[in-house]
Amino acid sequence: MAEEVIPEELDITDELIAERRAEAPGQTPEDMTDWQRPITATIDVINLWAGRIICLLMIPLILAIVYEVFSRNMFAVLTQNGMNAQAIAWGFGPTLWVYDVSRMLGGVLFMAAAGYALMRGVHIRADFLYRNWSDKTQATVDAVLYQAFYIPAMLFFTWVSAEYWLKAFVSGEQASDSTWAPLLWPARLAMPVGAFLLLIQGVPELFRAFHKMGPAREARFLKVLPYYAVALGIVTGAVFFPDVVPLADWWTSAFGREGLLDVDKPIIGLIMLAAMLFAIFVGFPISFTLIFLGFVFGTWGANFKLATFLMTLQTNSVMLSDQLVAVPLFIFMGIVMEQAGLMERLFQAVQMMMSRTRGALFIAVLFVSTIFAAATGIVGASVTILGIMAARTMNKSGYDVRLAAGTITAGGTLGILIPPSIMLIVMGPVLEVPVTDLFRAAIIPGVMLAGLYLLYALGRCWLNPNLGPILSPEDQPETSRYYLLEVVLVMASLIVLMWLITRGITTGYGFFFGALIVPLAWIGVMYGVYTWLHTAKPGGFYFSDLWYEFFMGLVPPTVLIAFALGSILAGWATPAEASACGAFGAVLLSMLYRRFTIPGLYDALIKSLEITVLIMFLVAASNFFGAVFSNLGTPKMLTELLLSLDMSPVLILMLIMALIFLLGWPLEWVPIVLIIVPILIPTVTSLDLGFENQNDLLIWFAILVAVNLQTAWLSPPVALSAYFLKGVVPEWDLRDIYLGMMQFMVIQLIGLILIFVFPQIALWLPNYIYAN
Repeated sequence: MAEEVIPEELDITDELIAERRAEAPGQTPEDMTDWQRPITATIDVINLWAGRIICLLMIPLILAIVYEVFSRNMFAVLTQNGMNAQAIAWGFGPTLWVYDVSRMLGGVLFMAAAGYALMRGVHIRADFLYRNWSDKTQATVDAVLYQAFYIPAMLFFTWVSAEYWLKAFVSGEQASDSTWAPLLWPARLAMPVGAFLLLIQGVPELFRAFHKMGPAREARFLKVLPYYAVALGIVTGAVFFPDVVPLADWWTSAFGREGLLDVDKPIIGLIMLAAMLFAIFVGFPISFTLIFLGFVFGTWGANFKLATFLMTLQTNSVMLSDQLVAVPLFIFMGIVMEQAGLMERLFQAVQMMMSRTRGALFIAVLFVSTIFAAATGIVGASVTILGIMAARTMNKSGYDVRLAAGTITAGGTLGILIPPSIMLIVMGPVLEVPVTDLFRAAIIPGVMLAGLYLLYALGRCWLNPNLGPILSPEDQPETSRYYLLEVVLVMASLIVLMWLITRGITTGYGFFFGALIVPLAWIGVMYGVYTWLHTAKPGGFYFSDLWYEFFMGLVPPTVLIAFALGSILAGWATPAEASACGAFGAVLLSMLYRRFTIPGLYDALIKSLEITVLIMFLVAASNFFGAVFSNLGTPKMLTELLLSLDMSPVLILMLIMALIFLLGWPLEWVPIVLIIVPILIPTVTSLDLGFENQNDLLIWFAILVAVNLQTAWLSPPVALSAYFLKGVVPEWDLRDIYLGMMQFMVIQLIGLILIFVFPQIALWLPNYIYAN
């Protein structure tokens, strides 16, 4: 049997990257076939340097967008004060070039680095079955699928995207959806380049599979390899040079829709769906599977020309999406804040602050996880860091392992839902709903779930104090005799701070940068009062040292998050603009905390690139698959079939939710959101659920899906949260972690039911903001 996932080797950067390749790029096994070693090492190094160079594009991407936001707002402020001439003279004003440059850079980031991501082993696969096979079986399946799926798909993609780029280059095609109207060929060049790098990276992957399967089986594959190359050449020639290799007409007459495989288009779509599910559960990387199936079934159901058109069109549309630019920047923001150590500092402060309360560590875990969820949607990082920070103290203080494990894993999953959720950013274009609406709709459900977790944990501690005892005296901080007054004053000052930030975002203060200056001034007052009382101690009252740690851990990231999200919610900035400003602010915070280093910055860039490629390449592949699937007419057929059943709309929606919940066990959120949800949208929009407009229905459905997938994250035995936690707390039994997770899965289901029954939990805030 193959080895199970080794928890210690899990990367904390993202839940989707479970098993990065262990060896260094360019490193090859010494017993690999001699002629294969230099080829493998050379191609690995080419893609390594491609990734190293391309990740640096994130820096000009951030700077360009930050410049646009600053210049535009400075122009608005000066114009309001009658200083139009000065604004123009100083060069302030909305830019024409940032919109196009930013989305093109975002497209190049994920497309041109796709080969690097494959080389590093970070393309997503549903490997819960795959990992249980023997090494030889894994290698054999990989080798077969690389030759049958991957190499033909990437060869076709490279050829078609090169033709697409060449047409744009020769014709001088310009962007038609912007005022600046730049040439499109420089950005489109990333498509054939990225596809070619993916194609050649398939060779080392194939050689690694040969090596892994053993000499005897490898020898049989190598004997077949020349025949495979000839067959691939013939098929490629028949596809792209039908006059030279006239196989297309024969194939169509024998096996096409006029021949042996004469099947209705919607049925072809069902076969396509079944093939996709089979290939995914076998364990091959999902994005490459979707591309291959899109070509094959698109050609079967229509023709190769239509399939290639849909492939290039969908990839180009993802590359030029102004909404998806936010994905790499929010990921980068979260990783930089993680590196700055803000989470650890805040946790220690809250732990000390609540040290005299039963279940204090549960409070600290859920409070910090809620704040960190608003900084990044990276579940793996949240669960891992929370486990590192809390588990040792929980063990020392005699906390119940199951309740502790459930609290940590449940708190870590909040990043899926609470804005700026990467999942919601990806889901917006899928549902054709503004991401800002989804962010607004997710806030109350996210806070509600965090509150339900807290009530459950503290309620259990109230019923059974042994589950979360008070921290030992040596772990409690030194405070003044008026500790309760300390708590009241600090909480009141923070409430005032949040009110000042909210007012600044919504109505402003009537002067230049007032929304920023007033909250910062209040922070200065807070710090001044703290310093004076700490020194003077009038009447024996002073603020203990723990408040400084609490302040430094909470206020800077909270202010950054509040302004980043607040600008989106108030309509000041697009998600891409807010993400760039948040990323820039996170770098400034790391400098202020003296945690900024050039190697650390580069590490954040390369990790952000890996996660971005993983998500965005799958977005492009699933869009292509979905376009072919829709063209076959299968979604319409399925919708008509479901609506013809003798069931109420509510029951049909419950069945849809049950399907998503079950799929959330073996699959990550990415394939579900990008593949399954688009298939279900026509059915959902056809249901008469009593909504006044379709936008509200889709927003509500999106939040239901998000909470549902968050629930699936807590569903043993597949959920990676358990492995992340086990990796940093090896003394906790996996069974106890599972049982703890299942308790909070029930809480999640209660939250899901509440949102299902009371849609205004999700819809009230978006409608309120629109109304005002």
